[in-house]
Amino acid sequence: MNIIEKSIKRKNLFEGKIVKLDVETVLLPNGNTAEREIIRHPGAVAILPIDSYENIYFIKQFRKAIDDVLIEIPAGKLEQGEDPYQCALRELQEEIGFTSNKLTLINTIYTSPGFADEIIYIYKAEELIISQLEKDDDEFIDVCKFHKNQAFNMIKNGEIKDAKTIVALLTAFKL
Repeated sequence: MNIIEKSIKRKNLFEGKIVKLDVETVLLPNGNTAEREIIRHPGAVAILPIDSYENIYFIKQFRKAIDDVLIEIPAGKLEQGEDPYQCALRELQEEIGFTSNKLTLINTIYTSPGFADEIIYIYKAEELIISQLEKDDDEFIDVCKFHKNQAFNMIKNGEIKDAKTIVALLTAFKL
């Protein structure tokens, strides 16, 4: 059965610093047309930094979209043409002040494919080395660390709600 929608028209409604909003007219498999609102995002990386004692470094950051502070793993937006691996190293340094001798891609996820094309490359960073870069001017974060067992308990009790963080933990520890 054919389930593919074919784009026949695209109109850009908004282009900001991080995202674009397009409205696409699509041809449905049954021959009808429909409109789809799609947020275009350049992609991102997320990094699960783990030390030799299975402590994981997290950040606490206020997220205006939900008006709350989240506990999440370091992450950041890909710049135009930037390699995800290099972006992961940069974000690791900017957000928690480390680099890694062992950075491994462990998963790739779509955040909200019903309306956005954002993809996140999730890395596990091991063999951490202190190597701080200057933080972004508009980013205010607190670094914290929890043992992996404590982190899983924090997921269970609702303290960790960030999807990329939960996926990273589940993937890294094969749960």
